[in-house]
Amino acid sequence: SERVKTTLQPTRLLPVFANLLPADADMSALIARLRAPHQAKLGEQLAISEGLLYRRGNFTGTLDQVILDALLAVKDAEIAFSPGFRWGTSILPGMPITLEDVMNATAITYPYVTVNEMTGENIKTVLEDVCDNLFNPDPYLQQGGDMVRIGGMRYACDPTQSIGNRISRMTLAGKTIEPGKRYKVAAWAPVGAGVSGEPVWDVVAAYLRSAKTVRTPTPNRPQLTRVAAK
Repeated sequence: SERVKTTLQPTRLLPVFANLLPADADMSALIARLRAPHQAKLGEQLAISEGLLYRRGNFTGTLDQVILDALLAVKDAEIAFSPGFRWGTSILPGMPITLEDVMNATAITYPYVTVNEMTGENIKTVLEDVCDNLFNPDPYLQQGGDMVRIGGMRYACDPTQSIGNRISRMTLAGKTIEPGKRYKVAAWAPVGAGVSGEPVWDVVAAYLRSAKTVRTPTPNRPQLTRVAAK
């Protein structure tokens, strides 16, 4: 068979300045009409951010940490879980956090907050299962997404291990998480059918209204082992 030679052509990214492109008048009018009944509510200033709030990375970001802190505080929980989403507008230092910012980060069709008691063994099983979605060596068994964001407890992760062996050193307030002990866990975005509850945006908004000012939280990242630092 004839061997085909391919040549890679150099590429160049071109910046797109959206503000310099004329908006479609009809579409702008439609958007304005649909937003009008909600504009005042979405524009409510809940708090001021002292630092950068963002979402990125496999494990967590500062905006994720705000959501986790809200779950812990408002629901009086020991541990909080937040799904590994990356979407949502970043908030710059000194900017007000509006209800629209909260909705940008949390608005899904299954936003319900749940509070349950889970054993340490159950917690580890959940973390191992989610972790396997990221690090299973078989790409056909990688289900995508990022690691669940975790508040309250600390843990270590070794991505090179097999499922059941990646998560270790789980602690809460400096004490080892016990397999048989029950812990109060707040979470949101349940995937089970028939689950209902308070939407997470109400929980986060209540937390921010109370806080008034949000200092840049330290993301609760796990201690990674056998992973080269970059």
